[in-house]
Amino acid sequence: MKQLLLTALFFLSLNSFAQTDCEYATNVKDSVGTYKITKEYLISEKIFAGTSSYIFYTLSLTDGLPTLNVQLIQKSKGFIKANCFDKNSRLYLQLNNGKVITLVHTNLEYCGSMIRDENGFDNRVIVGNFMFMKGTMEDLKSSPLSLMRIKYLSDTEDYIVKKQLVSELNGKTYQPETYFINNLKCVEN
Repeated sequence: MKQLLLTALFFLSLNSFAQTDCEYATNVKDSVGTYKITKEYLISEKIFAGTSSYIFYTLSLTDGLPTLNVQLIQKSKGFIKANCFDKNSRLYLQLNNGKVITLVHTNLEYCGSMIRDENGFDNRVIVGNFMFMKGTMEDLKSSPLSLMRIKYLSDTEDYIVKKQLVSELNGKTYQPETYFINNLKCVEN
């Protein structure tokens, strides 16, 4: 009986240490090239006084070039300040080991779009695509995140990256701190 219990425990522990498979929203390979994009992953959620904001990451691989796509969604019945991405925008990621990784925004200027929903809330959606600098992906795979700073056209915002986040939006549990450790393998060549 003891051996059966130990065998079962062994297989359960192997399963818990196994790497998770990559989940793609799109995975296309044809004569034109390859394109992969991971499913959206919640990195930050702030809900306070009738205003909410969410930051989602996706990783994409387009013909061998990996990028980080950042989507910010703000919802409020009050005024929502417009933040814009431009060629000088940066995403700074501080790791638990003290290193700071810089991702550079593509040259496209984008200020998002405003959508009013049926409940009278204004929703602003802004999307930015950031390129990894040479050598930074190895650092991101080796240490968890602790802080994220987004430099917009005319403003800078800091976000503390949580170890675990239980979303009020969908009730799911996320681990933003280890996002790159768990997902960068999905866009490697």
